[in-house]
Amino acid sequence: MLHVAVATRAFRRYSTYTAATLAGIFTNSVFGIIYSYAYLALWAENPTAGGYDASDAVTYVWLGQALLMTVALWGGGTTDDLAERIRTGDVAIDLYRPVGLLGWYLAGDLGRATYHLLTRGLAPTLIGVLLFHIQLPDGPVAACAFLVSLPLAVTVSFALRFLVASTAFWLLDASGPRVLSGALAMFFSGMVLPLVLFPGWLGTLAQALPWSAMVQVPNDIWLGKYPGTEVLQALGFQLAWALALLGCCALTLRTATRKVVLQGG
Repeated sequence: MLHVAVATRAFRRYSTYTAATLAGIFTNSVFGIIYSYAYLALWAENPTAGGYDASDAVTYVWLGQALLMTVALWGGGTTDDLAERIRTGDVAIDLYRPVGLLGWYLAGDLGRATYHLLTRGLAPTLIGVLLFHIQLPDGPVAACAFLVSLPLAVTVSFALRFLVASTAFWLLDASGPRVLSGALAMFFSGMVLPLVLFPGWLGTLAQALPWSAMVQVPNDIWLGKYPGTEVLQALGFQLAWALALLGCCALTLRTATRKVVLQGG
């Protein structure tokens, strides 16, 4: 199948950057340790903050470090390639391919995410288990649900990054929107601070936005914060945002290719 081949090639592409991967694992682990002690100090002052205990908080830290590159929270991946190809005009070649542009780049991003999950995701998690005895999934249901939530989280992230990259059709350079998008993702995904700590209406808004589907929701599934059928609602939340955003991507792409001047020709 074509899309499986695209994902496989993307996996192989990122696997060639061994030194960068090792450096990334080291960096994620260092930040995991720093954040863990910061969170332990915070939860020592308020042991039930956000409905988490200290063990939940430290586990949340290491899961966040594992997901950071998996969901490409700061940007990167195939969508950066797309933005550059739009800037140079090479995207015209992509549009002539007998396959949809959106599906092509999504398949590549899922391949990238799989590689990062198995390297920069798994290694820091193991370090967290060894150093802080972080929690494992709260039973087989939570483990299976977490595995389902991961591709949904990546798809939501991809769709947001695709929309940002698509601004290059009109702006010719997506650098500015990419920086803004990265800042919003860091704040509203729960990477900087769990969204359950956000007060009042801000917390309600943050947990309703698509960025929460990238980090907060998968982490809470792992921690068993969705009892019974609530886990299905959490997965449904991710799926709804993934489908809605992919629909926006398709509409944006259709609008851009109706009449647009490509830089370079």
